[in-house]
Amino acid sequence: MNKKVLIALILLMFTFTSCGGNKSDTPKQKEYFTLWNISESKALQRLIEYVNDVTNVFSPNYIPVEDRIATFDMDGTFVGELYPTYFEYNLLEYRALDDPDYKDIAPSDVVEAATDIRNFVRDNVPLPDHFDMKHAYAAAKAYSGMTLKEFDEYVKAYAKKEANGFEGMTYGESFYKPMLEVFDYLKDYGFDYYVVSGSDRYICRALVESIGIPMNKVIGMDVVIESSNQGDEEGVNHTMKKDEYLIRTDELIIKNLKTNKVKQISQEIGKVPVLSFGNSSGDQAMHNYCLGENQKYRSEAFMLVANDNLRDHANLDEGAKREKKWNDNGYQVIHMKEDFKTIYGYGVKRVPFHFE
Repeated sequence: MNKKVLIALILLMFTFTSCGGNKSDTPKQKEYFTLWNISESKALQRLIEYVNDVTNVFSPNYIPVEDRIATFDMDGTFVGELYPTYFEYNLLEYRALDDPDYKDIAPSDVVEAATDIRNFVRDNVPLPDHFDMKHAYAAAKAYSGMTLKEFDEYVKAYAKKEANGFEGMTYGESFYKPMLEVFDYLKDYGFDYYVVSGSDRYICRALVESIGIPMNKVIGMDVVIESSNQGDEEGVNHTMKKDEYLIRTDELIIKNLKTNKVKQISQEIGKVPVLSFGNSSGDQAMHNYCLGENQKYRSEAFMLVANDNLRDHANLDEGAKREKKWNDNGYQVIHMKEDFKTIYGYGVKRVPFHFE
């Protein structure tokens, strides 16, 4: 074989393998972002340019496959903040105030937290300061004693309920469809992505299972898990038997918000993300970690602003404030109204909230 031809073939093979499956022709042959207004979305254009740059083996910004880590907040980033708040808030409200098997035995502080949520949703009564922690402690109690399987089934059963404020969608279907296209795109370009949420880890796992995100790619709020026959014995002293199973306790370990997200990313992923996606102040620390001094690669952070009150339930004034704040912080802003052709799918319609 001609020496020059051999060298050319080696270089070609190097280009294809170094991109970790990012063969230059494969992604181009697949149509991405069919649910986005691509020409209108500066954020999406920035993401595409970024990915093309860092996956190009000849670029000075090239990132090896093993370091292509992306982190996604869940609620309000790729799952709807419905009714008009988080799925896990809705679930606690139901558990403490409506579930016939629990409401009459719910502890007073669990009922109080659930009532705060109901008053906020139905009468616009502001949630108390630091309610995220009040809810976390109440939620730990509300599901204590459930096996992991029982809790998973409980979450999925509630997720099958019709999403209040919408027609044609259950809570478990309330994904922002354009954002799911981002997952597919990043996967094809060799990125590994993780869900890093303030919501309960096992709630997140139950919700994202249907879109193919593995359980070990989910980080969230945690409570202590113990063996069914462990009792008061410390785990280090207890040997789990074959007929035992894992159960939830009422002891909160961590509420995964703000800098706690960074701690969890460091502990569970072990690498600094190069892409970060969120929608609220609880995601800023994660974004700053991605963009900050710990980073050795080119990186980007994206914030989604819910500015569409025709296809979703949105607070436009709050959205405008957030957009300015995110721009000032150097984050790329995704605009739900302008950037998405559809939010939840073309068969879903926003309707007024209804209460029994």
